[in-house]
Amino acid sequence: MKILIATKNPGKIEGAKKALQHYFKDIEVKGISVESDVPDQPVNKEIYEGAKNRVKNLKKYAKENNIKADLFLGIESGINDLLGRWMITNIAVIEDNGDFESYGTSPSFPVPDNLVQKVLDTNLSEAMNSRLGEDQERHNHNGGIQLLTHNEISRIDLTEYAFIMALTKYINGENWR
Repeated sequence: MKILIATKNPGKIEGAKKALQHYFKDIEVKGISVESDVPDQPVNKEIYEGAKNRVKNLKKYAKENNIKADLFLGIESGINDLLGRWMITNIAVIEDNGDFESYGTSPSFPVPDNLVQKVLDTNLSEAMNSRLGEDQERHNHNGGIQLLTHNEISRIDLTEYAFIMALTKYINGENWR
């Protein structure tokens, strides 16, 4: 099974692979960087829109470059206050070669009130850098969540969980569709 994911981030690619390996054998996941067409720091519904746009742009790229795949994946992280409190959430979108789409979210974590405006004005990475110092390993692979959870959860885990939730429509077939 060939899967394309709309990122070159190694942590996100690994998280997607881990999610898919729970349900499919012989998978190949290839990362391709495409635009999200939303601001660098997506807010509320822009998180889903960014993931959806990444899939749309990935499918377009694949078609233009004659790349075949069974599934197309996108994931976007952003800040939301949909429950009345500011949190960081990842939203994953999966589409097949047709128009069938599924989506899911990762667990969310709170943003301290005194950092919300900094995140909104820049992004989570910049806010964390201003508070905790610059850290390339955190930025590229493990994500800030690994530091915030004292090494209990990584960006790989959050990505895996979001894609497992998005896979529920696929793994349950017509019973859930």
